[in-house]
Amino acid sequence: MIEQTTLQHHIQKHIISVLMYQKFARFRDLRPPKVDTNLYSYHLKLLQKAKLVEKTEDGYTLTKKGILYIDRVTTSTLDVRSQPKIITMLLVQNSEGDILLFRRRRQPYTNTWTLPYGKLHIDDRSLLEAAHREADEKLGLKNQTITHAGDCYIRIRDGEETLMTTLAHVFRFYNDDVELNDYLQWVQPHKLHSIKLAPAVEKIVARAFFNDPYFFEEFEEKWGSEGEEVNLLQ
Repeated sequence: MIEQTTLQHHIQKHIISVLMYQKFARFRDLRPPKVDTNLYSYHLKLLQKAKLVEKTEDGYTLTKKGILYIDRVTTSTLDVRSQPKIITMLLVQNSEGDILLFRRRRQPYTNTWTLPYGKLHIDDRSLLEAAHREADEKLGLKNQTITHAGDCYIRIRDGEETLMTTLAHVFRFYNDDVELNDYLQWVQPHKLHSIKLAPAVEKIVARAFFNDPYFFEEFEEKWGSEGEEVNLLQ
């Protein structure tokens, strides 16, 4: 797992920005204009201590950690940018055709119902492996026959502002042995519209019901557009 880093000081950002565009740089080439040498040296050493920069025979260069850092920041300000979330989402049906819903425990969209899902891990060797891992972690199910049904890109917007984006790799399988609880419940497909759902859930289910070998769809939802609260345990 790569430790996440955020640089705040303008001298450190300057040093990183120079190394962003050249593989090696000399000590004097990394120094910002009109900055005291001692102050500059102090911040360069902090970057070395953080293992973002290292000194080699060819000069100073970014470490692997430093390269991964610049891969997730803006080139202009070196601020960490918001990234799309990538998840595997499970569309599970029982023999009656019901859909398995999972209740979110935390924000955003706390207590809304969604399809069971989980973020893709950087050490997942494949999307299918990630889907099997989520089936085990979320549902306690192993060795399911899982099919990659399609992909969906979901945008949450508030007026002209994009707040969140999610790429969902949708996987499908059938099972009657899920152990239900307060956070896992079956629901009939035609009742989805009356439930407080997380964004795009009903649209994803409807699209998957075409049973295409593989699909891709983009969905845009308004912030705060979840449905009404419904107690599925009644």
